[in-house]
Formats: sequence, structure tokens, C-alpha cells
Amino acid sequence: MNLMRSTVTEGYAPANGVDMYWRSAGEGGTPLVVVHGGFGSNEMMASLAAGLAAGRRVISVELQGHGHTADVDRPFAYETFGDDLAAFVRHLDIGPVDLLGYSLGGGSSLRTAVQHPDVLRRLVLVSVPFRRTGWFSEVLAGMDQISRAGFPMMSRTPLYDAYAAVAPDVEAFPALMDRTGELLRRPYDWTDEVRGVATPTLLVYADADSVPVTHAAEFFALLGGGLHDGGWDGAGRPRGGLAILPGRTHYDIVEAPELADVVATFLDAPDRP
Repeated sequence: MNLMRSTVTEGYAPANGVDMYWRSAGEGGTPLVVVHGGFGSNEMMASLAAGLAAGRRVISVELQGHGHTADVDRPFAYETFGDDLAAFVRHLDIGPVDLLGYSLGGGSSLRTAVQHPDVLRRLVLVSVPFRRTGWFSEVLAGMDQISRAGFPMMSRTPLYDAYAAVAPDVEAFPALMDRTGELLRRPYDWTDEVRGVATPTLLVYADADSVPVTHAAEFFALLGGGLHDGGWDGAGRPRGGLAILPGRTHYDIVEAPELADVVATFLDAPDRP
């Protein structure tokens, strides 16, 4: 799609104490809000957002301390980010929306579904566990090391370059590393809350993800999926879905060309009882 032919707007929205930066492209349909992963910005989701904007309005947002969105004096918490996203939707008066979150942004989006289901129509979670121990052990070990001590290495990565190009305070990246590390080390287990999520939800993982496929299947089961035969006519299919993309990892899944097709198929499907 050529985005030059569609309406592209951007701005800041006061949301739960944070001025969240957003960028919108495409028109029509239920608005889709897209949330980046840790240390990311809208640039991380640009290819996916462009692919999805062919048939709907896609609004990419940046969380507290990420990208254009300035940090504020509060720790990072998935629950708080969930509140921020709901406040964002309400401020723009665009709900109920479809919400897609990747990795850290996916955990935040899941909390939105738990805490503010009224603002959502459908939910897409990409590479997201429902409890901290859902990550592979080596991934957890890496999370345990995240802090400003790693800034000399991180400052040589494309993630930092994207941040430095747009951040209101480039010197704040070490603090972003500290806050992110504290968030990623915090234990959580949302099993019981996930069982209560009524929003139709699509789970998407890579076949070589940082989350094992066994955890993906367990997550899907908590949402009512994969528990019985769907029937010859499909009447027994769950309201959500599970997709495993081949040849991808946690770190490049949002660049997979087929991801936009999988997501669009889910969002465009008729509502099920």
C-alpha cells in the first residue's frame, strides 16, 4: 500500500498522566491500535502497520518513556500501561477498538483487556506469555541483566538509533533501561484473569519464539481454544485463534509478511456467538 494516498495524522494524547504520542494511517473500519515492544517505538511496528492500514485505520502509539513519549515520574508496570492504553482510546473517543500488542506492548495490551474490556472489540497478542515463567529460562536470565550497565552495548544497536532520532530527551535511555529491567524482573501470573477475558483474542507466536509453543497452547486453552474438536461445520471453533509463524523468532516476527494477513483475517472475520 502507498501510505501517501491515505490520511496520515499524528499527535499527543493525555492518557493517565502521560502524553502519549500516536500516529494514524489508513481509513475506515474499526480502528486498530498497535503497541510496540520493549525499547521500541512506532518504527518497530511500521511495516506491520502499513500492511494493515490498507483496509482500516491503524493508530500506532508509544508507551511511557518510549519513542516520542516522554517519561514521567512513576515506575513501569503492565497494569499501568494497560490503564494508559484505555485512557488513550477514551481520549480519542474511538472505542471500542481492536488492539494489537507485541512483547512488552502485548503484556500491556493484555492488561487493557483484563482491566478495561469495554474499550476493546478484538485483541491480538504477538509473542506474549501470561506469566513470567512462560519465557524460556535463558530469556529470563537475560531479562535479569537489563539495566543501564548495558548502555554501552545498547547504544550501538538499531533500537537505540531509532530512539535517539525521536526521543524528547536522548539522555534518558539509561533510565529507560533501568525501568524496563525492573518491569521484566517482576514476577506475575495472570492465569485466573486470563480465564475471564471475554474479548475475542488471537495469539501469534514464532516457531522459534522466546516463549515455547507449549505455553502458547496453554494460553490458548485458558481462552477456551483447543479444548475439543471444532466440528465438520466449524461450529465448535473458539472465538479467538492461535497462529504459529514458521521460520521466525521473537525478534523478527513483526517483520513477517504473513503476519499482516493472519491479523487481518482475524479482525475481518464475522462475529461469533
